[in-house]
Amino acid sequence: MRDFKPLHLHISGKDEMDTLKNDVMLEAATTSFQIHFQIPLEESVNIFNATQIASAPMVAISANSPYLFGKDLWDETRIPLFEQSVEIGGPGKRRVCFGYGYLQQSLMECFAENLAKYPALLPLVDESPPEKLAHLKFHNGTIWRWNRSLIDFDKHNKPHLRIEHRVVPAGPSITDCFANAAFYYGLSHGMSQHHVKVTDCLAFDAAKNNFYECARYGLNASVIWTEGRKLNVRDLIIEELIPLASEGLADLGINESNIKHWLGIIQGRAESRQNGATWQRGWVAKHGHDMQAMVNRYYELQQTEQPVHEWTLL
Repeated sequence: MRDFKPLHLHISGKDEMDTLKNDVMLEAATTSFQIHFQIPLEESVNIFNATQIASAPMVAISANSPYLFGKDLWDETRIPLFEQSVEIGGPGKRRVCFGYGYLQQSLMECFAENLAKYPALLPLVDESPPEKLAHLKFHNGTIWRWNRSLIDFDKHNKPHLRIEHRVVPAGPSITDCFANAAFYYGLSHGMSQHHVKVTDCLAFDAAKNNFYECARYGLNASVIWTEGRKLNVRDLIIEELIPLASEGLADLGINESNIKHWLGIIQGRAESRQNGATWQRGWVAKHGHDMQAMVNRYYELQQTEQPVHEWTLL
């Protein structure tokens, strides 16, 4: 579809990267920790829209990729990198994107948008019955919204709906990944339960702008929140979103000790201002611009299974 034209990668952060690539291997540097949330049909629209709003604080608290090829770019450089690494071009046709608006009636709107906006990347002949939705699922798998709606079938062939939350990066530790998942489940569910219609709380353009602001600046980002308030995202997470996530997890049946444990890690990360991105930058500031040495130390600390906010710069 690109007529063999090279991919143009341009990311401006603390440094600037401007380069051309002749393959799609840039995508290999965009590993995420994808969180799936199976949701009931009657709540699917509100939870999906809540997930869109929650994406900004989620990427801020979890940011973990400030460097690419030695360049210091965004706190979560994976966001612009992935969007550009499979770029096809054309207005409204970016296959990695935040989306174009809130859902109004059902998740079917995402699949209708797939059909209207995106040509098929690959031909597929599938002889399964139409009600198995093989072509719909395959085409949906070639469009990487940061929050992707999914329809699938369980082992008893019963259909269900899921949200695939693609915002959060992999790492820094398995412990951090579990904490990020807990925060996402609690926040998206809590927000959807707290507000009858979450779209009344924040305009879509504000949610979208918040997302890219938080990907770029991490816990130092400013966001527009409910009632037009402009807040530091770190303060928002500590003062409002962790309590809301706690309520959401409790409503999902998670016991109090687990809630305190996993959200305590989010709390510690926010209070210390140390996520993966700030630890990496801090290490480089102290030890020099040796990416291999930094990765070696990162790996050593990862194996301890300590959450990143407890990592030292030694």
